[in-house]
Amino acid sequence: MRNSLFILIAFFAISCTNNGVMVTFDDEKSNAIRAHYQNYLNNDIDGLKSLWSPDLKIYMNSPDAAGVDDIASLISAQHANFDNISMSFQDDEGGEDLGVWVQTIVYPANNGYPETTLTQSWFTWNATGKASGKTLEVPAHIGFEWADGKIVKEWHNFDPSGMMAELELAASQSEE
Repeated sequence: MRNSLFILIAFFAISCTNNGVMVTFDDEKSNAIRAHYQNYLNNDIDGLKSLWSPDLKIYMNSPDAAGVDDIASLISAQHANFDNISMSFQDDEGGEDLGVWVQTIVYPANNGYPETTLTQSWFTWNATGKASGKTLEVPAHIGFEWADGKIVKEWHNFDPSGMMAELELAASQSEE
């Protein structure tokens, strides 16, 4: 019985280790992403570029990568075609706005893979279309991979259909 109890406690202790993975919420990279989002909200493309690697690869709901010029054009189009752009993260009861949920995870080198630092964020993108007057609420998740203090990869996961419909409507109205 004593050995069984010892084995059970040892198993529990080993299973609770994090294998060197570190998760933080108020670290330098998480705070850099919060500032990066403020640059986005201010339509400050130069501020955004200061954190992006020139070789940035962005995967927007696709296995095909876009680059810095592509995302800069999209951000400019968003600000040209939407008013009141904001980002929010509500608590479970839909009450307090917690801003944007941001966490940074450092994965140690393992099985031939180098140490990797990723920052994850969750929020709802909110805006009002200038052409339609419709308010959009788009839940989003964006992940950032870091190297040498710069963002080298981004993964954007959200449903772009409402945003794209607004951009198409605005384009069709400008052709008339």
